[in-house]
Amino acid sequence: MKVYDEHQMLQKMVCNRCEKELLVENGLLKDAAYEGKQSFGYFSERDGVTHRFDLCESCYDEWIQMFRIPVEETENAEII
Repeated sequence: MKVYDEHQMLQKMVCNRCEKELLVENGLLKDAAYEGKQSFGYFSERDGVTHRFDLCESCYDEWIQMFRIPVEETENAEII
């Protein structure tokens, strides 16, 4: 969950699963996090609804361990 100030600068970010507060300095996230967004469309029981959530790196790691098919992992030459 992200909290912004009146100028849309990030003030706070909390993991939706474990409630860990992630490090934010001067509006910049300084921790690893997964930012999820899913907009549901036709043929869904959530038609027209959008979900947004944030996970800390530990919760993300626990989540992907439950996958039967592992996530695809590649090395990046540059980190943005």
